[in-house]
Amino acid sequence: MVKNVKTPWYKYYDGVKEHIDYPDVSIYELLEREANKHLNNISYSYFGRKRTYKNFLKEIDDCAKAFRQLGVKKEECVSICMPNTPEAIIAFYALNKIGAIANMIHPLSSEKEIKYYIDLSESKYIVTIDLAFNKINHVAKETGLKKAIVVSVKDSMPLSLSIGYQLSQGRKVQIEKSDLIIKWKNFIKNGKNYTGKINSHNAGFEAAAILYSGGTTGYPKGIELTNLNFNALAMQSFEACATLNEKDTVLAIMPVFHGFGLGICIHTVQYFGGTSILLPKFDAKTFDKLILKNKPNIIAGVPTLYEALLKNKGLEGKDLSFLKCVISGGDSLSVSLKKKIDKFLKAHGANVQIREGYGLTECVTGSCLTPVDYYREGSIGIPYPDTYYKIVKPNTIKELPYGKEGEIVISGPSVMKGYLKDREETKKILKKHKDGLIWMHTGDIGFMDPDGFVYFKQRLKRVIVSSGYCIYPQYIENVIDSHPDVLMSCVIGVPHKYKKEVAKAFIVLKDKSAESEEIKKSIKRLCEEELAKYSWPYEYEFRDELPKTLVGKVAYNELVKEELKKQKDTK
Repeated sequence: MVKNVKTPWYKYYDGVKEHIDYPDVSIYELLEREANKHLNNISYSYFGRKRTYKNFLKEIDDCAKAFRQLGVKKEECVSICMPNTPEAIIAFYALNKIGAIANMIHPLSSEKEIKYYIDLSESKYIVTIDLAFNKINHVAKETGLKKAIVVSVKDSMPLSLSIGYQLSQGRKVQIEKSDLIIKWKNFIKNGKNYTGKINSHNAGFEAAAILYSGGTTGYPKGIELTNLNFNALAMQSFEACATLNEKDTVLAIMPVFHGFGLGICIHTVQYFGGTSILLPKFDAKTFDKLILKNKPNIIAGVPTLYEALLKNKGLEGKDLSFLKCVISGGDSLSVSLKKKIDKFLKAHGANVQIREGYGLTECVTGSCLTPVDYYREGSIGIPYPDTYYKIVKPNTIKELPYGKEGEIVISGPSVMKGYLKDREETKKILKKHKDGLIWMHTGDIGFMDPDGFVYFKQRLKRVIVSSGYCIYPQYIENVIDSHPDVLMSCVIGVPHKYKKEVAKAFIVLKDKSAESEEIKKSIKRLCEEELAKYSWPYEYEFRDELPKTLVGKVAYNELVKEELKKQKDTK
């Protein structure tokens, strides 16, 4: 029990514990402890290929030995640049077992971004999907990288599907020759030569993974997350969901390089003994077949996932009564979309309503969730057990009264250790308040009602959320401004029918008379070379000048207003 912190939401904890006892163990140790209770349960399924928890623990052990044989040491960072495949989660837990740190990289990252992530984490080794290897190979000599363990999405598929994939898509993948490469099978085989002992105990406070976000400056920051952060999230999420059990199956659509995917769809599910249905790529067109074939009890995804659900004609008249928990996170869920989804679920026999969650990568992922079968319009729910929320006056630590809008701040065991090698940025977001607790300042504006229900309003910092992925305008602007013909640029988020928001770039050239489609294409090429695909601007517009504030800063909010008005006028 924490003194001097208001917790009015406890009265809405229907069967949910207010406090949990968190063991001082590693992520792997928590998994092992819980897995031993149900060794014959299915841990994960990949294109129909299933592995029990007993199988999974053996795969992790083999991989841990392979990392040790390769020379990976405790507290050393190893990068994982993978979509959702068995190898990705095996490597994640194996690294944790030997006390190493998993540096999670988006496979669609640009060469420049990959180099930055490798350099920041000082990774000597990387586990990568074959599709991303060439980008890694191009920057490897400029980094300390020694070896790349290369995986194909077909490696763990059933034989028939693996052959089919190779014939249809696999042969299109052309990997450059390189001394860096170790194929996954050879990597695991080499591990059999390891005869040393693996000391798997690591304390809760020790760093376990690095995920990436924009911090308060808009430039990617390496978020150091501990064993306790992940374990607390898993235990809290299980408790807050209130309806989960070891027989449940979860559609693991959210990627493992994302806190939502790694923390909820993998670690939380593995903690309570459920089954993670792994999907390396999501296709909205085949969403109906995916759901009807696997019949998952739980779906966790971003709002755009559910928009795809509503649009899919293949689910008309189908029974979805197997769904018992549907969660939306990664982005705000509009009231109108929630109503549409709830109506859809009810019409298809699912006796559930979608539950909205809220969180940041700085606390792994969700830390707030709407209660079971209870909803307040516009609310993102109530805090998890042992997690405290309050609203403060922006850029201060002064708490505001209920109903007053201010900055959302969070304290609890899932809050990050800090930003990797960036004390200054860490100090900006983690602050000690008069109550003696460390509070994470989210940069999000909202309010809390007298019952403790939290309401998200807007972001204080500049960030574009597109299909659940965070895009940082300043980072894109830095790339565009590096073009020899560009004087300055401004990037904003504009509404998009499916992705909710996409980036649009406004550009002022050094020489206005030089405006041409050729230069626009040149800027576009630069962005495609330097940026991850999901963050490419959807539109580029030349301007004579950009609107300014009274102190001379670019008034990006004015551009946002212009775009909203333009869209409204065209309707």
